[in-house]
Amino acid sequence: MEGSGIGQFIPLILIFVIFYFFLIRPQQKKVKEHKAMVEGLKRGDKVITSGGITGTVERLIDNDKVEVEIAENVKVEIVKATGIQALQGVTQEVKK
Repeated sequence: MEGSGIGQFIPLILIFVIFYFFLIRPQQKKVKEHKAMVEGLKRGDKVITSGGITGTVERLIDNDKVEVEIAENVKVEIVKATGIQALQGVTQEVKK
């Protein structure tokens, strides 16, 4: 009877392993890449905000905000961690 008790948990363990490799691990990798991209921002970089607005980084404010020029003489402050989605013109490489 003890062997059959452990055998019942094998499908649950298998499901967790599948979830880890197909959902959790890729999401963690994506978060790490986004954090590295945000930390590497500098003046003059062209960015796309999470709202779909494109602009140019004008200055870095503290460690958590960026001032982005979205039109001539129109500047907005954006929180780096949540507001900036991607760099414009940068192709993301697929690593194998």
